[in-house]
Amino acid sequence: MAADCIANHKLEDTGFNYTMSLIQGKYKMFILYTLACYEVVRFNEMKKYIGEISYKTLSSTLKELEADGLIRRKEYPQIPPKVEYSLSEKGKSLIPILGEMCDWGEAHRA
Repeated sequence: MAADCIANHKLEDTGFNYTMSLIQGKYKMFILYTLACYEVVRFNEMKKYIGEISYKTLSSTLKELEADGLIRRKEYPQIPPKVEYSLSEKGKSLIPILGEMCDWGEAHRA
């Protein structure tokens, strides 16, 4: 029975696959977690908080998350430039999932 079921379906057609396509990547979940905790974060603050991420990787990952509609980028017209990032409504809808992952991690870490 299970073989027949799996033979007629593809993982790429699932909601799970779509979700993973948005959040997979080494730092996307870290960025989403950071914004969930601190709401509005500037680029350099995020770089310092995450730590090991390079400026180039952080910049490109933020652009991907913005293009996917998970975060908002607000730029202020001043010198030096000021840019803030926050979760979009779509991004905020992932927070319960992040919360469950945090709860699981707290319960199972040694």
